[in-house]
Amino acid sequence: MARVDHAVSSGTFSLDGETFEVDNNIWVIGDDTECVVIDAPHSVSDILAVVGDRKVRAILCTHAHDDHVRVAPALREEVVAPIMLHPDDKVLWELTHTDYLWDVDLHDGFEISVGGTTLRAIHTPGHAPGAVCFHAPDLGCVFTGDTLFQGGPGATGRSFSDANLITKSIRERLFVLPDDTVVHTGHGDDTSIGAERAALGG
Repeated sequence: MARVDHAVSSGTFSLDGETFEVDNNIWVIGDDTECVVIDAPHSVSDILAVVGDRKVRAILCTHAHDDHVRVAPALREEVVAPIMLHPDDKVLWELTHTDYLWDVDLHDGFEISVGGTTLRAIHTPGHAPGAVCFHAPDLGCVFTGDTLFQGGPGATGRSFSDANLITKSIRERLFVLPDDTVVHTGHGDDTSIGAERAALGG
């Protein structure tokens, strides 16, 4: 049976000339033999501690802010798995990685199967142009990166973000999911689609 494993990694987020201390969630989805990793924030060793001895099928990026992709190339070398990113986030990726590219372009509806379950990519621009959420219907959850948090939408006060667009993405792409869908976020605590729909007024 597929399961969701979780840890927290600490480091920094930098954009527009400012740097902040942040804690990022690490999400690993799979069974006892294989898994995928969602985002690669601050520490390869923190991620490998969750992965264990499993085969990593892919490194799935919710978006390319540095606190979500900083160690993606190093992790790729360690586990020999492709980095997958929506191409609309190329401009953000290149702010962190000028010598490396990702391997596979994500697109809306992209599916990857691992450990007997399937994750489907949902393009949710707003926090970043190529922001993507990953819905795992068999597990009753969605991994939202920095698009949707407990308490509402992700931040849109920095370069390449759009407040109106993130609200549209959430309402049209995420609020169509069942109310009891667990929302696993990029930072902080879980929430649910129903709770956030009620908070945002549908």
